[in-house]
Amino acid sequence: MASYKEPSFAERTALAQQAREKALAKLQARPAIDPEQVAARLAALEAKKAAEVARREARRAEMAQAKADKIAAREAALAAALAAAPKPKPQLTEAEKKAARDARFAARKARK
Repeated sequence: MASYKEPSFAERTALAQQAREKALAKLQARPAIDPEQVAARLAALEAKKAAEVARREARRAEMAQAKADKIAAREAALAAALAAAPKPKPQLTEAEKKAARDARFAARKARK
């Protein structure tokens, strides 16, 4: 049985050159790209992009509408809460407070 023989530098470069030539021949053997297919692919890609943009815009509009509905609901709830809340008593002036105190005092004296 023969032992393994390490390939020389010349053999390695020759093998690399053959591989390059084989790859180039394979590449040149491919048929040319049909311009109609390229145009069809580009048209499909543009249609896909347009559909994505339309879907994104529809989603944005839907989100904006949901946000507006939520704000309107909050405002309606706030208005209902304000309408149901008891009205605050008007603040009395010092003179009105003194008159009320004097009236209570006089009523207490009259009861005795």
